[in-house]
Amino acid sequence: MTNVPKYLFLCLSLCGLTAAAQPLAVAAQPNPNASGTVPQAPLVYRDGEHDFDFEIGNWKTHLTRLVHPLTGSTTWVTLDGTSVVRKIWNGRANLVELDVTGSGAHIEGLSLRLYDPDSHQWSLNFASSKGGTLGQPTIGEFKNGRGVFFDQEALNGRTILVRNVFSDITPTSCRFEQAFSDDGGTTWEVNWIATDTRI
Repeated sequence: MTNVPKYLFLCLSLCGLTAAAQPLAVAAQPNPNASGTVPQAPLVYRDGEHDFDFEIGNWKTHLTRLVHPLTGSTTWVTLDGTSVVRKIWNGRANLVELDVTGSGAHIEGLSLRLYDPDSHQWSLNFASSKGGTLGQPTIGEFKNGRGVFFDQEALNGRTILVRNVFSDITPTSCRFEQAFSDDGGTTWEVNWIATDTRI
């Protein structure tokens, strides 16, 4: 250190003392259990078994439907009628009866909605009076007052994605929208819009 000027030596010494006095920041490490694995905090899911309670009752339904989805068609029809929603199993299931008429068409539909307490998700199962069987269920849940449900189906020989959305929910009104995608969800074409007003 003989070639180091005194003032620089003093400065280096003080810096070293200051650094030594600083505590080292050590990241807290989780403690492994006896098997050597780090325990994970359990995932907490919200209880959604009453998510459809808002819809129990009688509704006036205004429905617009795209006649030929995913064909480039822009022909829509309008139908009006009623929806009656009944609570089952204290809210863990419900049954919807849809009856709408218009534009030379009449639709009688039935939707059975079931809550899975293990997955905390709902399955929506729809049948029309013309078909008489339940279709592929859409599966999903509500978050921040909006319900989104998906499934995969065949349409015109192609596999498509189906999305159902419940939104704009108030005590006296709500909106339901169905959309299809034939490009893996990159784009969606809405084909069914129902706006309900409580009777």
